[in-house]
Amino acid sequence: MPKYNASRFPLPRRPITRLGLATLLVTMLAAGCASAPSSSPPATVVPVAVVAPAARRPTPATVEPLANANSARTYAGDLSLREDAPLRYTVRKGDTLWDIAQHFLRDPWQWPELWYTNSQVRNPHQIYPGDVLTLVRVNGQTRLAFDGVVDRLSPRIREENLDAALPAIPIEAIRNFLRGPRLVTLEETQTAPYVVAFADERLAVGANNDVYVKNLPAEVAYNYAVVRVGEAYRDPDTRKLIGYEAIPTGEAELREPGQPALMRITKSSREVLIADRLLPIEAESFDANFYPHPPTTDINGRIISVYDGLSQISQYQIVALNRGTEHGLDPGTVLDIYQPARSVPDPYGKKPVVLPELRAGVLMVFKVTPLLSYGLVMNATRALHVLDKVRKPAPTAP
Repeated sequence: MPKYNASRFPLPRRPITRLGLATLLVTMLAAGCASAPSSSPPATVVPVAVVAPAARRPTPATVEPLANANSARTYAGDLSLREDAPLRYTVRKGDTLWDIAQHFLRDPWQWPELWYTNSQVRNPHQIYPGDVLTLVRVNGQTRLAFDGVVDRLSPRIREENLDAALPAIPIEAIRNFLRGPRLVTLEETQTAPYVVAFADERLAVGANNDVYVKNLPAEVAYNYAVVRVGEAYRDPDTRKLIGYEAIPTGEAELREPGQPALMRITKSSREVLIADRLLPIEAESFDANFYPHPPTTDINGRIISVYDGLSQISQYQIVALNRGTEHGLDPGTVLDIYQPARSVPDPYGKKPVVLPELRAGVLMVFKVTPLLSYGLVMNATRALHVLDKVRKPAPTAP
């Protein structure tokens, strides 16, 4: 490497700062190395990755077993835990999430808040018969956690069909209903095609029988739902007509177009009668994984009808309410049922005595329209009737 001197690299007249000196030295070295022969291959430049500081790990949850139900109630927080709540529960075939919650909570609809979401139970809808659930204290609050499987000695892949997972509510109680009753307008009841005669001389027909239908539109669909127009739905407070109940009687497919058209009954849930109407088949959109929740607004509605026209209403029966999406209801909304206040004679006075309203049960909405919804009665502590009131659930006293 040649000798560097001042004549080759004249010094600047100004004082040199540290930065300037460093720059000058780099320049001198680069020039010297460029003039000297080198037997080494050129260096390979490898970019240096910038490593971000490690993200802080979330603090793991503190999970502690509970000694007894009293300690569980102490850390229940906003949950209304039962006094006789078990510390462990083995899931049985036929259970629903609502059933399991009833063992632990005074208000079973609170079960989404009861489950402890962890790597084992991310979705309570994937709990299966044989699973063991236990009450634990998680970060100071009582929760229900997965504790294993009774008949399992070592970890293995779950082989059950997803259909075997527990539903939120008894789906069989509403499965047939979901394919059927619907709300129709006055215009639909007057203009929809209708059965005018049977191909054979009968008073009523079922599946695999032919019927004649009048007023079938020119652009006819291939399949139709056959319904019987039932009672009118009116708001009991305003007397406003909401619509009419359309009770399903079967399904029909087109055989020969015309006026009247020939159609065949392919399915029947009831006897098909003369004057039954035909409506387009509703698309089935039903998610069985209900998540119970209270409404976001105050609800003051009434039961205006009971499916199948029964006079008294009990558990797992379907009722129609004079409230819908326009009032803040959606599938999964939970409402308390109240028997309205009533007057009784006073045996020692002239004025009647007004008895207060009584909480009589709980229902959960599963099908909604703008002005009307259908709910399944989950609990009935007293006899329920049409015109009973429905409201936003009130907090349960500890």
